[in-house]
Amino acid sequence: MNRNIAAMLCLSAFGLSACGKGADSIVSRSEAEALQSGEAVTVTATTAPAGAYVEPASTPVTVTTQTQSAGAMLTGGGQSVAALDTTSAEEKAAATAPATGGGRLGTTVASLGDATEGGFWIKTPLVSAPAKGRVVNPANGKSVNLDLQPLSGGGAGSQISLAAMQTLGVSITDLPEVEVWQN
Repeated sequence: MNRNIAAMLCLSAFGLSACGKGADSIVSRSEAEALQSGEAVTVTATTAPAGAYVEPASTPVTVTTQTQSAGAMLTGGGQSVAALDTTSAEEKAAATAPATGGGRLGTTVASLGDATEGGFWIKTPLVSAPAKGRVVNPANGKSVNLDLQPLSGGGAGSQISLAAMQTLGVSITDLPEVEVWQN
């Protein structure tokens, strides 16, 4: 019996959090269905600290939701990857110019950084001060000249610009292992 009650409470918490209101908010089934369908709906929700009792709100709140595909969220609210890439033709030419020399700093796993931040850059724990360098994708041999920036907050991986990922021939959802070189 107690096991059944615990399972029902757990499922209720998951159900409420799936409505986007959080595990400590309460909405009716019709309100939840309206929210999920994207309609504008009047919702009376109660949010309370765990274990506290709160009287229901006397004034309803109107909530409008928007639905967005995962692809639209990934590409910046409906913008295409090409629309987010604001680098000029001159910048792209400079980034792909052959480069030699310098010292190899190491390898790192790179993920897409802030897609709205233009230019060619990598934020990495492999440098402690800004510098010029390049990144090589050993999987296909492509390389890109870019700005090396220290990664604030530490971490083991690196963040790379959208333009640099495209030049390296890497999908924005990939986590490639790249070589980092300093000029």
